[in-house]
Amino acid sequence: MTNNTLTAISGFRVGHVTHLEAATGCTVILPPEGTIGGVDVRGGGPGTRETDLLNPVNHVEQVHAIVLAGGSAFGLAAADGVMQYLAEHGIGYKAISGFTIPIVPAAILFDLNLGAPDVRPDAAMGYEACVAAMDEPVQQGTVGAGTGATVGKLLGMDFATKGGLGSAAIDLGDGLIVAALAVVNAVGDVIAEDGAILAGVRQPPDGEVFMGALNALKQYVQMGGDGDNTVIGVVATNARLSKAHVAKVAQMAHDGLARAINPAHTMHDGDTIFALATGEIPANPSVIGAFAAEAFAMAIRNGVRHAQSLAGVRAYNE
Repeated sequence: MTNNTLTAISGFRVGHVTHLEAATGCTVILPPEGTIGGVDVRGGGPGTRETDLLNPVNHVEQVHAIVLAGGSAFGLAAADGVMQYLAEHGIGYKAISGFTIPIVPAAILFDLNLGAPDVRPDAAMGYEACVAAMDEPVQQGTVGAGTGATVGKLLGMDFATKGGLGSAAIDLGDGLIVAALAVVNAVGDVIAEDGAILAGVRQPPDGEVFMGALNALKQYVQMGGDGDNTVIGVVATNARLSKAHVAKVAQMAHDGLARAINPAHTMHDGDTIFALATGEIPANPSVIGAFAAEAFAMAIRNGVRHAQSLAGVRAYNE
């Protein structure tokens, strides 16, 4: 499999809009027709749109795009532009009354403390991301929704590490694929496969080594620090799953988030994972969920490893 990102799954397209000067941006995931969606929100400070509709007890099953954006709650406006693009192309839920209504769930991250806080993802950016969407390997790092992402801000931006957007895919054989895309803007440390810290709070005064988020948390109440964080993303598969099973896959994918980030799911995180299934290949939902967790952990680490320094926040290896 030469494409080891989300677009390894046939029919998926991903588009980014990156505003380096303002240190913000957005990313849109456009799935093939008939894709079923689910979501699981674990963070204590989420910023989301259309997540209630993805509850398995509710009516609509299919989604037509997922939007991930910077800009805090302002960034949810990017979904309006995605809806406009989809409506112009006749893509959406066909209501009994004859209207076509695109279903566009979204999640945002806080990046207003980097770059220009008055420049935020909006409807124009969302539309532009759709126009830019392609099925080639997903660009990673300081791009799209990951442009202004940072990790380990407990002691302030001077001792934070650059986060970013990462993606990964796992080939399970016989054409079955599980993939993920993650945007990493976490309170906690990003942990490598061997347990080492890839990104997190840097040790004062020079920030040359990581001090460990748990050590920094001991000082959090006394020293303050920035509490605006989150990890958001998508896991996807070409498996045939019910809406309830897709929701279960989203739930299980959070295990991968917790393996790659410590601590995770705090009150200062908005951790949200969407799940998408295109329905091509019959599969066991527990197997898909297990590998969704693996793929999401890989995507988190890739996001940090591909990130480049921006606005004075150093990348993990600098």
